[in-house]
Amino acid sequence: MERINTIGRRKTAVARVYLSVGSGNIQVNGKDYKQYFPSDILQIILKQPLATINAPEGYDVKVNVRGGGITGQAEATRMGIARALCEFNGDFRPALKKEGFLTRDSRMVERKKYGRAKARRRFQFSKR
Repeated sequence: MERINTIGRRKTAVARVYLSVGSGNIQVNGKDYKQYFPSDILQIILKQPLATINAPEGYDVKVNVRGGGITGQAEATRMGIARALCEFNGDFRPALKKEGFLTRDSRMVERKKYGRAKARRRFQFSKR
């Protein structure tokens, strides 16, 4: 049985995805994905690549994800699953690319600068 290993990133979250043919089980950090991502929106984000190729129950997915918040982790996992599906079958690539699941979202938090309250926010100006 073939097992494909890919990686997905978003903000500071990194997801290592292991995909194999199976019955549709998705485990994230040793838990069921519904337990790890309690929000329905995050569960939908996680399953988008599988829904795009019309095979939501055909693959077993095991994910190790670290860093960031739960939204970044869900989106990193989505990217990892999409990359694994492309590696598994090249015919899935056009559909997944069209949906934007293979593109790394490079937006990161801007660093705080010295002499400022936040990254861009200045301290209140006082004339006197």
